[in-house]
Formats: sequence, structure tokens, C-alpha cells
Amino acid sequence: MGRILQRTAISTNIKERLDFSCALFGPDGGLVSNAPHIPVHLGAMQETVQFQIQHLGADLHPGDVLLSNHPSAGGSHLPDLTVITPVFWPGQTRPVFYVASRGHHADIGGITPGSMPPHSTALQQEGAVFLSFKLVQGGVFQEEAVTEALQAPGKIPGCSGTRNLHDNLSDLRAQVAANQKGIQLVGELIGQYGLDVVQAYMGHIQANAELAVRDMLRAFGSSRQARGLPLEVSAEDHMDDGSPIRLRVHINLSQGSAVFDFSGTGPEVFGNLNAPRAITLSALIYCLRCLVGRDIPLNQGCLVPVRVVIPKGSILDPSPEAAVVGGNVLTSQRVVDVILGAFGACAASQGCMNNVTLGNAHMGYYETVAGGAGAGPGWHGRSGVHSHMTNTRITDPEILESRYPVILRRFELRLGSGGRGRFRGGDGVVRELLFREEALLSVLTERRAFRPYGLHGGEPGARGLNLLIRKDGRTVNLGGKTSVSVYPGDVFCLHTPGGGGYGDPEDPVPPPGSPPQPPSFSTRGSVYEYRRAQEAV
Repeated sequence: MGRILQRTAISTNIKERLDFSCALFGPDGGLVSNAPHIPVHLGAMQETVQFQIQHLGADLHPGDVLLSNHPSAGGSHLPDLTVITPVFWPGQTRPVFYVASRGHHADIGGITPGSMPPHSTALQQEGAVFLSFKLVQGGVFQEEAVTEALQAPGKIPGCSGTRNLHDNLSDLRAQVAANQKGIQLVGELIGQYGLDVVQAYMGHIQANAELAVRDMLRAFGSSRQARGLPLEVSAEDHMDDGSPIRLRVHINLSQGSAVFDFSGTGPEVFGNLNAPRAITLSALIYCLRCLVGRDIPLNQGCLVPVRVVIPKGSILDPSPEAAVVGGNVLTSQRVVDVILGAFGACAASQGCMNNVTLGNAHMGYYETVAGGAGAGPGWHGRSGVHSHMTNTRITDPEILESRYPVILRRFELRLGSGGRGRFRGGDGVVRELLFREEALLSVLTERRAFRPYGLHGGEPGARGLNLLIRKDGRTVNLGGKTSVSVYPGDVFCLHTPGGGGYGDPEDPVPPPGSPPQPPSFSTRGSVYEYRRAQEAV
């Protein structure tokens, strides 16, 4: 599915940056299996599929394809458009599976080009909204209706409709095609083995994930019990505006289960750092998958042994009207840092996706930029990588400079930005863009105030920094979140955060339980698969 989507899409965001995810869901909408794409998409997509099942009921027919992006319907943020196709089978009145693809569209309208406004305070300012929209009905692509919906934000004062309708429509068609490939492959499986066998094995995959998580929780609890430590762990971190993210985890050793309680987390904010509930579940399922010591598919089974408590009205479960564009790309990273910190798994990574958008009346571009990964018990943090909830690729310089009015002047590691420790945190990067025409530049970033933490004596990573160098030589600190007009000759200089260190940097002895040498890791993920496919051509 992913290869079809990448090859048939035309936008830089999907074709080059690989900002998309594809997955297979059971008849109940539960995640069964996914490609190694974007973690923040995959956990939330289950919520989206299940919402559509409950919302539409029996009003689903062969030839229907659904479109949704609303946070209350399992959406992550509005630019992430999810296309869902039910899989029907002869003799069955209801769908036997669902396939879905979620892609980040570089512009769907709103108050700023790129649809990632740094100062949005309401959902309607962030672009077109789809709660439950039939993109294809009876096999017919609803181009007129979806075009009207994508242009609808232009009716709101201060907002615009989509600035790149052609890319939107082309990429939506590509998502429909990718889903069709998924249906074809599922159909081949069912044709070869039978529906009952395929559905049974989908259940076995989920049961295996559940067992793996239970084993991990028991092992973690037993280790603490053997050292005389309580079976409850906790962690707290803050967004740059001071909003706390608090977590207490209570382990039930006999059941191999746990309660993840986010009580005490800060309230919904008058800004866009609010994260829909589905985002927190995505972060949790990702962390559980990371903590499991065996290779299992990320799926719904990971969440069966846990109960999640998220306060209603908090930054992690805001009201339906709340602005959320930053919650998906920033708050999700902080939730991961808090969960992994509670388990003492590793130091904080850069904790940010470093969102940069630029555009004007005729173009819009969006990118996320790599930083430093946190170190852990036995390994140094990777430098210049996307970590945790993001897994995208950076646009090739040749593509960037040929399609957009910028010149990539500098792109290198930010040496020394990783935290010192027995195991060093990874370094961030420095990226400079020289503008060739007037545009609106928007940055939506975090870890500009609070540094990524170190663990067990390790030092924190360096804060990020956003600078604008005007053509006349004047340098301005843009802060973490802003929109600013740029002109030919201006330069944007982005310094991304480093990862935290692990262990006392002055201690030559590895922390308890650490292997003597950092292990080697097998490379995997969407970027690896993309590179392997390109090299095979």
C-alpha cells in the first residue's frame, strides 16, 4: 500500500518526505497490522476507523470510501487526511476488514499557508474539516463535493481555502488507489486460505502482542520488586509554555497489566498544543511496542493489558473546538518522553518535530527537521534523526530548490548539542534556508525553553533555536512559535535540540545492567524501506 501511495502521489509531502501511513484493521476497527510508517498516525487511525463504524452503522456499501480528519473522530490534526475503505466479501453483509491510509497534505486552508499555524486558537482556523465524508460513493469519486469542502475555510474571516487544490485531489486519489491495493492483497489471502482462517490469524497477531506487553510489564515489575522498589512509577515534564504532562503508572504483577494515569496534566490551552485523546493512545502504543523485548507488529493487542486515564478537558483530551495542530507534532513527543522516562528506558530525545512551513498565494511547503535522539543504558543517541512519533524523510535539496523559491544554504550536524553522559545524547542539526521571493514563514517548535532531560546523571541536550537573518544582516530570535514575512535575501537558520545523555559522564563504569559496548541496531522503518527500494531500481 505504501509503495503505491508514494509512487502515485504528486505532492512533495507524500512522495518525497513520506509523511503517510497505511494499515489494516479488523471488522471491529481494531488495528491488526501496519507498515513501518509514522507512529503518531498508526495508533490514532484505529480510533478513526472505529468512529466511522459507529457513526455510519449499516450505511456502508461496496464502492464507498470515507474521508475524515476531525480530532473528535480519531484525527491527529487537520492536515492529516485519513482515507478508509471497507473490505466486503461475498456472502457477508458487513465489512470483513478495513484498510486505511493517512497522509499529511501540505495545505488544506486556514489562517496561514501550509495549514500549520503557530498561533491558532480554534480548530476552524487550521483548515478544512471532515468528520465523516464519503469521498467515493458507489464507485464515483466525489470531486465537486470534496473541492467545495476544501475551499470552505475561505468563508471564515481571516482564513483561506486550500492553496493547492490540485495536489489535494491528486493525493486523495493516490490514497484511494493505495487502499485498493490493500483490498487486493487481503482478497488474495482470503481466497487462498479462507475468511475464517485469515480472521483467526489476525486475532492471533493481536493476542501475541497482548502477551508480549503482559510479559514486559511482569518483567519490569518483578525487577523493581526484587530491588525493594514500589510497583508504581511516575514522571513529569513540561511544554515550553509551562503546561505539565504528568503520569503515574501502577503495575499489577499478577495480571501483567498496568494503569497509565495522566491525572494532574495541565488543562486545555488557548493555543494549538492540545492533543486529541487518540494522540496519547498513539504515543502509548508506540512506547509499549518499544519496551517489548521482541519483534511484534504494532497493533491493538498492545493496549489490551493497560487502562488509560486521561482527564477530560486537559491538554491531552481537549474540547472538540480546540486548536490541535501542534498537539500532534509537539505534545505527542512530550508524552513519549514522559512514558519512557517513567520506565527509565532512555533519556529524552529532541522532543519536537521542528515544523517549518512557508508559502504565499500560489505555493505552500511543509517540512519537519531531525534532531538528536536520547541515549540509553548501553547506547549513544543517534544524531540528526527523526525520533519517536515522527519517521519522515527530509526533502532532497534538488527537489526543494527546483519546486520552491528557496536555496538550502546549510544542512549539517549541530556538534556538541547532545547531552554529555556515560552514553552521549545525539546531536541536533543546523539547517539554513535562503529565500528567493516573498513568503510567509511559520515555525511551530518546542524544547526552546525546557531542555531534553538526561537520565541517571546524564546531562540534558541543548535547547533548539530559531533565527531569522535579514538581508541587511540583522539577526532576530523568532522564538518557538511564530509567523513572519520573509523577503528575497533573508535567511532562516534552524538549530534543532540535542538528545539527553545517560549515566554520569565522569563515571567510567557503565550504569547497572548496561552491556559493555553499545549494541548495533538493525535499520528499519519507512525511510530505510524507501532507500532500499530506490537502490534496487
